[in-house]
Amino acid sequence: MTVTGRKLRVGITGIAIESSTFSPHRSTVDDFHVTRDDELLARYDFLRERPEWTEGVEWVPLVHARSLPGGAVTEEAYAELSGEILERLRAAEALDGLFFDIHGAMSVVGRVDAEGELAAQVRAIVGPDVLVSASMDLHGNVSRELATALDLITCYRKAPHTDAWDTRERAARNLVARLRSGGKPKKAWVQVPVLLPGEKTSTRLEPAKSVYAAVDEVEALDGVLDAAIWVGYAWADEPRCQAAVVVTGDDEELITAEAARLAQSYWDARRDFAFVAPTGTLPECLEQAVKSAERPFFLSDSGDNPTAGGAGDTSWTLDVLLRTPAIVDSELITLYAAIVDPAAVAAAVEAGLGATVTVELGGKVDAGPRGPVPVTARVEAVDDADPVAGTAVALAVGGLRVIVTARRKPYHLESDFLALGLRPREADVVIVKIGYLEPELYEMAADWLLALTPGGVDQDLLRLGHVAIERPMFPFDEAMAAPALRPELL
Repeated sequence: MTVTGRKLRVGITGIAIESSTFSPHRSTVDDFHVTRDDELLARYDFLRERPEWTEGVEWVPLVHARSLPGGAVTEEAYAELSGEILERLRAAEALDGLFFDIHGAMSVVGRVDAEGELAAQVRAIVGPDVLVSASMDLHGNVSRELATALDLITCYRKAPHTDAWDTRERAARNLVARLRSGGKPKKAWVQVPVLLPGEKTSTRLEPAKSVYAAVDEVEALDGVLDAAIWVGYAWADEPRCQAAVVVTGDDEELITAEAARLAQSYWDARRDFAFVAPTGTLPECLEQAVKSAERPFFLSDSGDNPTAGGAGDTSWTLDVLLRTPAIVDSELITLYAAIVDPAAVAAAVEAGLGATVTVELGGKVDAGPRGPVPVTARVEAVDDADPVAGTAVALAVGGLRVIVTARRKPYHLESDFLALGLRPREADVVIVKIGYLEPELYEMAADWLLALTPGGVDQDLLRLGHVAIERPMFPFDEAMAAPALRPELL
């Protein structure tokens, strides 16, 4: 469709969460931050700062829900959130376009392709002529149903995701451009039977660096509107979970050929993807960190990373730390961020600063690797105004400082630690429930190891027990035959 001579009406909606089906955590409505109307509109700075392409557009904020990654979304929560999206779409005056801001790895209990189902329901309401453009995380999944229901679809090109807002802007800008210049583009879609964790596909390193650099080259070709490669989400057990490529444009022959080329490059590189940092067991990593002269020395407690969907209370690593004399019975200062345990936080707050408290810490949601761990510690700090954690405390056991939070919270910034009086730059060892280090921690780390720890986002995919993914798939079927990788025009 082409719209000229009047203001375009473009709706904004979506649900964004990354959820592990291997985590016992369940995401409820309380885990989501829901925005509507002006609050939703205010989320997108580029709508105010880019008059060169936003002028002449009436943005219609409907409802958007986003959450920290976690376990699968309950059916009740999904029904409530998706129900409001569909209700508001039905009630909205006629739209020309819709900006669909999602993650792409939302798992819902009892469903196998939540985003695909939601996109199909959205399409049924808005009809065939309204252009729908989706922005996604590169760790999302692109099923045929999802790709078919959308007119434009794109994803991040950087991991860590330093281009997340650039991607949302691109999705909205391409939508407006198409509404003005006319016509639905074609989409060349192909899935690649490879499923790898994000920690093996960081665009900081080869081969992902070169594979993703080619996306920009494809996008720049005449006849191509956009190109995207999805790594997929490794910690859900659903048929859609695999890598995918979509090239969008008007030249069918070109976009098909380029989608095949990008898909082939990803497949060809599959064996070359390696972890973003040296890896080892937790005891091995601790031994190296303690002996090293590099400070601060960072370790990733990767199996329970809350920003990948981990429960955030797996206590296996804590148990190892407490049984490591070089950590608790030495002059070293070790920071551990963080374990969610509202009962332990409440006990520490009640005891007060400087008091000694005995708690059963962690292992209450994800008790698989290790149940609650008995800890007797000094209450070193309390922050009762953390906007994410609610209340956070620091518990000291010898040289170890354990951050415990009332609500799940990732620790990605120096300010997260400073709020509790903890100074990571001055620490000897900093252990974070994370996969690849986020940019601020990455720049801070004098050295870094990725510990292969258990949890709902275990980096060792083969020991998680996938049964519903499509097979054969690399690396589950190491000797599988090369796939055809023939893109479909949707």
